[in-house]
Amino acid sequence: MKIATYNVNGVNGRLPVLLRWLEEEAPDIVCLQELKAPQEKFPEAPIRDLGYDALWHGQKSWNGVALLSRVGEIHETRRGLPDDPDPSQSRYIEAAVSGILVGGLYLPNGNPRPGPKFEYKLAWFECLIAHAETLLESGLPVVLAGDFNVMPTERDVYKPERWRDDALFAPEVRALYVQLLEQGWADSLRSLHPDATIYTFWDYFRNAFARDAGLRIDQLLLSPVLAGRLVDAGVDRQVRGWAKTSDHAPAWIRLRDH
Repeated sequence: MKIATYNVNGVNGRLPVLLRWLEEEAPDIVCLQELKAPQEKFPEAPIRDLGYDALWHGQKSWNGVALLSRVGEIHETRRGLPDDPDPSQSRYIEAAVSGILVGGLYLPNGNPRPGPKFEYKLAWFECLIAHAETLLESGLPVVLAGDFNVMPTERDVYKPERWRDDALFAPEVRALYVQLLEQGWADSLRSLHPDATIYTFWDYFRNAFARDAGLRIDQLLLSPVLAGRLVDAGVDRQVRGWAKTSDHAPAWIRLRDH
């Protein structure tokens, strides 16, 4: 089974890119972020035409998350985090799909730092950690996937010295990511490629993609039972080079059957 996460940066504006990627790579389950579309404007029909069921949590102009599946029905279990500090922002959706509990998330950016947006990021991250603990306690096979808006280590960012004051690289945010992993989650890309240079985001400015001046901010975290089934993980970098594409590339994992 192939599970992917992709920040589409506007699901309607980038729809040709999304559909091309779905057709070429055929992931089984997909977590999408940054839909930038209200609930009624999600492009369900063309996605269904490719064989995918869809569940989405939209928001006008900003945010928005969705789950896609071509391996069975999507059974929603949660929309939004418990005790979310701002429930008006659509940032989390969770469902059971083909025997796996999938949590799709879009963690706040948090800039400028310091300030209220950064405080919201920390508060939301703490809510995620609390909910993630209950997911692990359930003993279910769980994947938490999405745009975490954090570069966990210096290996995950081009020229880390340039990011010292940024909310995506703040010590407090990186510490929360470590706290999340210490619950027992496996960072799938790093589990299989501990020393590799891996990026999932390249800015539109300063020719960043051509220079490979990237960040690794899109993650797929696995509960222990799923981590034991992990056989491959990577990034579909080529998608970032397509015309009118997102500034992110899809990240993915492959799991063996039970």
